[in-house]
Amino acid sequence: MRQNEAILDRLERVIETLQENNTKMGQMLAVHDEKLDKQDRIDTVLFEKVESLHREVNRKAEEIKAGCERDIRKVDTRLRTIEKKMWSIFGALSIISFIVSPVGQRFLRTTLTNPQMPDRVQIYPQSMA
Repeated sequence: MRQNEAILDRLERVIETLQENNTKMGQMLAVHDEKLDKQDRIDTVLFEKVESLHREVNRKAEEIKAGCERDIRKVDTRLRTIEKKMWSIFGALSIISFIVSPVGQRFLRTTLTNPQMPDRVQIYPQSMA
């Protein structure tokens, strides 16, 4: 009988130990579950921040792109204006250099000093025709 009591005492201690371990395990699982929930909330906030940052970067990139395109159009317009002025100056210099050249001087002298003869229409008698 004594032996049965010793076995029962031992079984009771084992059961108490198992109950204590079960309680501690439940507490640990609750703490882990709470940590996982907290980490999920943190992850959600971080993903929202990353999405927000991504949208902001895209918006800024679009603004920069639009600004660059506007600047390129302005530079293109300015270059076209400068090109037109350059060709006008080139044409004027060509005319001036021709006028100043010996060939141009001769041309001007002959055109300005020799009056042109008026065009005449010769009328032939009808008998010749």
